[in-house]
Amino acid sequence: MNTKNNPYRIQLTRCEAEVMDVIWREQRVTVQNVVDAIERDLAYTTVMTTIRILEEKGVIQRGEKIGRAFTYVPLVTRDSVQQDMAQELAEQLFGGSLQSLVLSLVKSDAVTPEDIAALRRAIAELEEGEQ
Repeated sequence: MNTKNNPYRIQLTRCEAEVMDVIWREQRVTVQNVVDAIERDLAYTTVMTTIRILEEKGVIQRGEKIGRAFTYVPLVTRDSVQQDMAQELAEQLFGGSLQSLVLSLVKSDAVTPEDIAALRRAIAELEEGEQ
C-alpha cells in the first residue's frame, strides 16, 4: 500500500489530524465529544464538517446512535497514517528518501538528547529483529 505515488495514501490536514487524535484516543466519539476535547476553539459545524470529510476519506466510520448523535470510530491506525504522511513528506521535500527526511530531523535544533536516545533504542530493536 505504501508504494510511491499511491493514490490510497492517507493525508490529513491540521484540523483533520486534531480530530483524529481525539478519535484515536477515545475510540468512539460524538461530534460534541470532539468539540469538548480539542483545546482550541472550533465551532461544532467545523468539527462536524471535518468528521464528514474523514468519513468520506475512509478514515472513520459512523457507528451507533447515542440519543440524537451518531458515534464515530477509527478505521485506520495512527501508525498507518503517520507512515503514509511521512512517506508523502519524504517524496515532496526529500526526493522520496526517508533517510534524508530522518537525517534532516535529527540534525535540527528541535532534537533533544532524549529523542536521540529513543532513536538509538528503536534502531537497536530493529537490528535485533533482523537477526
